[in-house]
Amino acid sequence: MSDNIKVNKKNPEKLETLELDRHWHLATNDHEIALTELEYSLFRSYESFSRWMKECVVAASGFNMSANDCAILNLIAMRERPKGITEIARLLNRDDNTNIQYSIRKLTSDNLVEKTSTDNRRKGVRYRATPAGYKVVERFVALRKGLLIEMTEAIRSMDDQLANGSKILDIMTGMYEQAARVAATHRPTFDEE
Repeated sequence: MSDNIKVNKKNPEKLETLELDRHWHLATNDHEIALTELEYSLFRSYESFSRWMKECVVAASGFNMSANDCAILNLIAMRERPKGITEIARLLNRDDNTNIQYSIRKLTSDNLVEKTSTDNRRKGVRYRATPAGYKVVERFVALRKGLLIEMTEAIRSMDDQLANGSKILDIMTGMYEQAARVAATHRPTFDEE
């Protein structure tokens, strides 16, 4: 038997639970371990969430869209009010406008989104969902209700847990943003090797 496994003396058939060693270069104390575990959960959650969005929108529409395309389509359709790229970026907390523009071009070429401005100046351009875009969004919502909402409603006290999780993520978003600003303003100069 391995040295890491402890035998319960009262019941030799039952093995005691072992604790994992979570200390490493990112996590050397309990607080760092908790934060690092949250960060890895964020990575895994983001990837699962992206995969879910992509698969749901493809199943709902037949269009081969990314999770990013799906998020942008849903934001443009939100409240049935046209939105510009700056507003979309702000709502998604993104600063990669060129990628947002690329998604909008794809959605426009699939006739799911259209420009609402006849003005060719970029600043005045807003986008709205087309009737075909709204149909995709409606089908996405229906599929989401039948799959994801049904699963989450089955968990007792899930609404409170979701609300608390959202608050923690919002707080962490602000902390990451502030830490990123400080890091960006204090970048050292590195000589090229």
